[in-house]
Amino acid sequence: MTDPQKLRFSIDRGGTFTDVYAEVPGEPGFRMVKLLSEDPRNYADAPREGIRRILAEVTGMDIPKDRVPAEMIEWIRMGTTVATNALLERKGARCALLVTRGFRDILQIGNQDRPDIFDLEIRKPDLLYETVVEVDERVRTLRDGEDAPEGGKVVQGITGERLVVLEALNEAALVPQLQAIFDQGIRSLAVVFLHAYAWPDHEQAVGRLARQMGFTQVSLSSRVMPMVKLVARGDTTMTDAYLNPHIQAYLNSFREGFDDALKGTDLLFMQSDGGLARADDFTGSRAILSGPAGGVVGYAMTTFKEATRQPVIGFDMGGTSTDVSRFGGQYERVFETETAGVRIQAPQLHIKTVAAGGGSRLFFDNGMFLVGPESAGAHPGPVCYRKNGFPAVTDANLILGRLQPDYFPHIFGSTEDQPLDITAARRAMEAQTREINAFYNCTGNSAMTVEQVAMGFIRVANETMVRPIREISVMRGFDIKEHILATFGGAGAQHACAIARSLGISRIFIHRFSGILSAYGIGMAHVVAERQQPAAVIYDQSATTKLFDRLSALQMEACKQLTDQGFAPQAIRVMRYLNMRYHGTDTALMIAEPADGDFAAAFKAAYRREFGFDLTDRDIHVDDLRVRARGEAAGLRKIPIETADAPATPVDRKPCYFEDGWRETAIFRMGDLKADHAIDGPAIIIQDTATIVIEPGCRATISPMATWKSP
Repeated sequence: MTDPQKLRFSIDRGGTFTDVYAEVPGEPGFRMVKLLSEDPRNYADAPREGIRRILAEVTGMDIPKDRVPAEMIEWIRMGTTVATNALLERKGARCALLVTRGFRDILQIGNQDRPDIFDLEIRKPDLLYETVVEVDERVRTLRDGEDAPEGGKVVQGITGERLVVLEALNEAALVPQLQAIFDQGIRSLAVVFLHAYAWPDHEQAVGRLARQMGFTQVSLSSRVMPMVKLVARGDTTMTDAYLNPHIQAYLNSFREGFDDALKGTDLLFMQSDGGLARADDFTGSRAILSGPAGGVVGYAMTTFKEATRQPVIGFDMGGTSTDVSRFGGQYERVFETETAGVRIQAPQLHIKTVAAGGGSRLFFDNGMFLVGPESAGAHPGPVCYRKNGFPAVTDANLILGRLQPDYFPHIFGSTEDQPLDITAARRAMEAQTREINAFYNCTGNSAMTVEQVAMGFIRVANETMVRPIREISVMRGFDIKEHILATFGGAGAQHACAIARSLGISRIFIHRFSGILSAYGIGMAHVVAERQQPAAVIYDQSATTKLFDRLSALQMEACKQLTDQGFAPQAIRVMRYLNMRYHGTDTALMIAEPADGDFAAAFKAAYRREFGFDLTDRDIHVDDLRVRARGEAAGLRKIPIETADAPATPVDRKPCYFEDGWRETAIFRMGDLKADHAIDGPAIIIQDTATIVIEPGCRATISPMATWKSP
């Protein structure tokens, strides 16, 4: 799976910037490109444009923007916000829902959550489907010892349960209903039947019929997420039907700009659970955290050390949002989440997102400084981007001297070669300062300077980002002071010292590729194959043998999928899980197989840690079985750093504004620094893809690149 003569590309297409990292054959180093995710005046697709620029730089050729040579590329690994944005903006495909008769409103009713119980005006998110078809079919489970009703057909479910078909599917009656949907121009269907998780025959029959009639996307709940709980299963299937056509349209558009449409090139996409999937297997329900998941893999593989096992908080501040997560030796995953008002039952890394980033807009409303949630995005972007944008966090950092136009990439303006526009940023902040002072003059407070206003917005942004970090650590019983703060993202290193100080964290780790760590992490991730089945059994001694046999069968299927892709058996690692809950409860925990094989003890320990108590004398139910196999593919190289033989020398000195006012600040280039160099704040370190601000009272040291064991 390794071709030393071809380039490897690892890409993170974020909401504001697209980061491209490439390894070039015959070169000891690497190539990087950071460009705006949306710049319609200059290119149609940012990831493809980044690849084109690097290939042109390596070969010296003039490569057309719509005809990029693919024969020089070994693989492309990408994380993308295409699915997330389509869900947030409701720009997916037109869909219809097919559901068992009597349950047409089940997804609209949902699970009766009340996010704000005292809100007098409840606004429910728009539904993803346009129309509903109630299908005449009905299956139900039989209790132990119960006989089937007269005329009912008894069948054996995947779970081992006995079921009775009360009403068989009438395909002839369904045809005119499907034709009416087809005539409306709808080509995507979500099929969600009541007991399809255990007996999928009716869904499969509808799927065959719909494809014969010309529907291009048919998502069956028994395939998308074969689990109990009709609402979550239905929402996940609907998400798949809604997003998959949008994803496939993007993939086709991306491929069309390459010679031979990337045939022969390994194209992989990052999934929300931190694993890579082939482009044809990349689905909407598993794509929501595609980009942020790469960042988790990146800091987990570069910051966490097996020797000390000190846990790590990931702080990923990008242009549109900030993502925070935790890694303590194992990836933390959740299996039921809500995004943009849509419940999704699929494995995802446990990532908390807050709408605060470099592009978050700045507002003053009723005496309050507000940051976000609206974002200036990449287009038009902050004021300093020279696109008639909006005041944003980036503008505040620029005014305070924490971003230096001379050392920031000159990629702005109509010619893509101009620096950040500090004059325009300051002019916009002066306008806000006048508004703020006019308000405060009425209250008798003294006037604020432009710098004080900018610093006020930075403080608000920092506090907004601190809250989710406490949520994933302190609120779950972890001591935040014991963690390392792994800071990355294009804007993260400008705020790292203030965030760590607020949390009481004493150590920060900023990777040399911190500005593109999500892209770098995607390049180090593994290809995964997953299999899942419902179980519906009580975990006891009599059931364990059958459960382990079923896990082994799922494991064989998952491993075969990877060996068919070229992975050697010794390069495949397998994790097995049971989804377990106490009898009478509705909260299940996905438990990884412990070393001693005692799932019950592992479940009880996890339950006590998560909820602070245990339930005694209760049966433990197994709702689902899950197997995750990962193929350990050739990833990106780790590049060592030279050891210093003399103190670090700044390339410049500039004024920078901190809590105590303006301070002369030394500026260093990361390329000039070597291992063991130490820099006392205040200082600024310029990386190729990020700016690191070392505040007064902080000290930065350059560490050598170490080879740590992959988690």
